[in-house]
Amino acid sequence: MAVNFSEIRVKGKNTLVPSAEIDGRTVIVTGKWIKTAAIRDEEIVAGEPVKNPAAFIMALTKDGLKADVLTFFQRPPDVTPKFNHHFEWDNYAVVDTTTFEAWWEKLPQEARKNTRRSAKRGVVVKAVPYDDALAQGIHRLCNESPVRQGRPFWHYGKDFATVKREHATFLEQSEFIGAYFQDELIGFIKIVYVDRIAVILHILAFNSHYDKRPLNALLTKAVEICAQKNVRYFVYGKYVYGNKKDSSLVEFKRRSGFEQINFPRYYIPLTLKGRVYVGLRLYRGAVGLLPEPVLKRLLQIRDWFNNRKEKFAEGKIDSPPSRLVAE
Repeated sequence: MAVNFSEIRVKGKNTLVPSAEIDGRTVIVTGKWIKTAAIRDEEIVAGEPVKNPAAFIMALTKDGLKADVLTFFQRPPDVTPKFNHHFEWDNYAVVDTTTFEAWWEKLPQEARKNTRRSAKRGVVVKAVPYDDALAQGIHRLCNESPVRQGRPFWHYGKDFATVKREHATFLEQSEFIGAYFQDELIGFIKIVYVDRIAVILHILAFNSHYDKRPLNALLTKAVEICAQKNVRYFVYGKYVYGNKKDSSLVEFKRRSGFEQINFPRYYIPLTLKGRVYVGLRLYRGAVGLLPEPVLKRLLQIRDWFNNRKEKFAEGKIDSPPSRLVAE
């Protein structure tokens, strides 16, 4: 097997990384000091990600794809560890979509009220095809603000052609749901179906239309569609990221009826450097290694900095954040 290169997106920018085809999977290698092998887009690849780790590793080492660590996960509902390799518990934020009514009845009263409020204020939510009209609406959404959830927004400032192309991935297994107010797109969700799981790939709404609660309406419609399609789980990313257990996003997911489900993620060292890396749990990164109080304080500083940066860009303050810090 020959080593090729595959294009991936890192922090909103496209980059080429070494790759190879192994057992019907595209395996990519990322990282500089530690080179990590993983299945490209593993969350939305159908079937068991890795069926036989020993055979998979043998193929990986034979094809010239140099890596220090191999990582892969077991997709829920298969959550009982089945391989004799080092693993840690990863997690999803999920809604069990066996029945829409069961989810709706368990929602906090505030969440149900927000969904009804959205409809009363004129928001129409529906599944829509991915065409130029939808792509133009998404482009306007992406360019509302350079900062979202306290972080720079990667799609801000991109031209229409780029936004259209980047949101057109996996169309054969995707569904788009749009929230409209007076025929204007004010929010959307892109769902990708894999096996009996539906994964949110993109979710976005105008901050200026927050009073209409478009996100609540979009999630409600998405759960309804998933239940109709006999989907087992509707996934909204991770429930908890490392030690970041207290955030507005976690609270929003909880109030929207999402629950945490844990599953094994394996880390298999392939070199001496990889054994040190796995042994010290360095794959957790800063979010997983820092104590929660320290992490919370650093995130507050980051949010303050990005908020000032956004206000400076909008002309609401005269000094950029770097100057304010220096002063």
